[in-house]
Amino acid sequence: MRVIRLKIEKFRGISKAELHFSGHTLLVGGNNVGKSTICEALDLVLGPDRISKSPPVEEFDFYNGEYLAVDGETIIPARIEVVLTDLTNEVELACPTHTEFWHLGENRLLGEGEVDKANPPEVVRCLRLETIARYDKEEDEFEADTFFCHGTNNADDSPERVYKRIKRLFGFLYLRALRTGSRALSLEHGTLLDVILRIQGIRTGLWERTIKRLRELTPPIADDAVDLGPVLETIEKRLAQYVHLSASGKATHLYISKLTREHLRETVSFFLATDSDQKPVPFQQAGTGTLNALVLALLSFIAEVKKDTVIFAMEEPEIALPPHTQRRIASYLLGQTTQCFVSSHSPYVIEQFGPEQIQILRRDEKAIVTGTVVSLGAILKGKMFRRHTRRGLAEAMLGRGVIVEEGLSEKAAIVAVAERMQSSDTQYYPLDLSGVTVFPVDGDGSMPAFGGFFKALGVKAYAFYDKKSRKSDEVQRFTENFELANETAYTGIERLLTSEVSVDRQWQFLDSLRQAGDGGNLGIPKARPNDAQVSVLAEAALKSNKGNDYAADLIDLCDFAELPATITSFLKKIYVDFPKPEPVPIPVTAADATPASVPAGDAQGPAVDKQ
Repeated sequence: MRVIRLKIEKFRGISKAELHFSGHTLLVGGNNVGKSTICEALDLVLGPDRISKSPPVEEFDFYNGEYLAVDGETIIPARIEVVLTDLTNEVELACPTHTEFWHLGENRLLGEGEVDKANPPEVVRCLRLETIARYDKEEDEFEADTFFCHGTNNADDSPERVYKRIKRLFGFLYLRALRTGSRALSLEHGTLLDVILRIQGIRTGLWERTIKRLRELTPPIADDAVDLGPVLETIEKRLAQYVHLSASGKATHLYISKLTREHLRETVSFFLATDSDQKPVPFQQAGTGTLNALVLALLSFIAEVKKDTVIFAMEEPEIALPPHTQRRIASYLLGQTTQCFVSSHSPYVIEQFGPEQIQILRRDEKAIVTGTVVSLGAILKGKMFRRHTRRGLAEAMLGRGVIVEEGLSEKAAIVAVAERMQSSDTQYYPLDLSGVTVFPVDGDGSMPAFGGFFKALGVKAYAFYDKKSRKSDEVQRFTENFELANETAYTGIERLLTSEVSVDRQWQFLDSLRQAGDGGNLGIPKARPNDAQVSVLAEAALKSNKGNDYAADLIDLCDFAELPATITSFLKKIYVDFPKPEPVPIPVTAADATPASVPAGDAQGPAVDKQ
């Protein structure tokens, strides 16, 4: 089974959203864009335990906390609709009158009168469910229920509810970033261990036997509380003055639990020893990395137990995990689950997903959330996408702007000049804080393809590249795919630097290389040659180590006024598009206020009448 469409209306931070999924999905986007809200929405509709909470929703599960209209009477519900396809036989047999038909090619439900179009494989059976959350004025409480959207209704024509036994057939699990590890081996409802026991049909009798043993402890734990005994007896005698206690023997007792199944679920704890010299401790006290590895182990167990249907929603699996473990979790989710929804900012996770599996989420000023599937287009190839994903593509996709460079030397020069401009003049706000990434590619030939890629994602793209004889259609590709296509007047970044950085700085750079023994076969002399020879040597040095930030080393020697003009003028245009945020004024308090004038004598106390 898999989710093929999700609609959200007035839920949490999303006023409206309609998202389509083709399978495994990586949700990426800035903070507060709605990634967690999407996972929570799926959990409300598909999760077997979420609706059972009391209450299932609260005030701020409604958009802007608004569950009543301005008139104080009209109820504003939150609605979440999910369409499921690839239905299992179990689900079809359990919901025979509620299935509909979904057209895969047109991404829509078939309507009445379109039965002639219900031909596989283009059209498949689907199940549409809707969770409605609302405020009940009469009971003064919040409620939520999940209903079938199609098929037979109840006798009063109200939609039929989707009960927990049906939801369990969907195999949906939501693993929250902050709670999953700390609750993994807890026996509370909805934990990974509880899921494993439930789907295996295990009924251990643990609770009844444990409650009996705790009740019949010999000796009772009160016997060890010698100092507490007289206090309890006194309380019992004082209580008897107001309440008739007819129980034989002592009326007050001490137990280590409330002796209820629910309380035992909360208190029973697994202990874990991770080293030979360490005594077992509650598993929650293990390191975060160990907890996340434990989650992975339990996930693999669940996937093997329930092979037909496992739909996972997982937040930020990279938290406290080294890169190789991040890759293992992503690989497991993609290979062992029916469908997964993952939110992540890690390049090690992102690179595991194909571009067609990545949705960039964006939220407008009206809180309408849209998802854009990453499209490589006809030019940007999958191999090129994978090669650059970890090196910076993941960061650039999540940003607001990107500067596309020909290579690493160009990147080093741009970053070094930007840092010097930002440190020398406070009007220039740091590009990284503005969400602008400097992204190098392998030569100018692929730059328009990357520009078009970012443009399709709604990311402003800027190009900085060398002068070269180009055909008119090549020039057009640059101008069409970039906000600003900046071709320099030089045939290489090295020629630009030696033409626009003073010869004195070039010689300082060369002399530092010689003294550090990094001159190689350049033949840098101890005595400074003439200016022309200095520039020739500097250009050769810059070309000899393109990947070693020599361009940045040269720029770091420059004062603000000595920075290369071609690069500074290019960056100034970008700073215009990403200006420094306006400062937020500090409110003036009464204590901070200074009187406009102080009457004579007030500064030293009341004036003295000398007469």
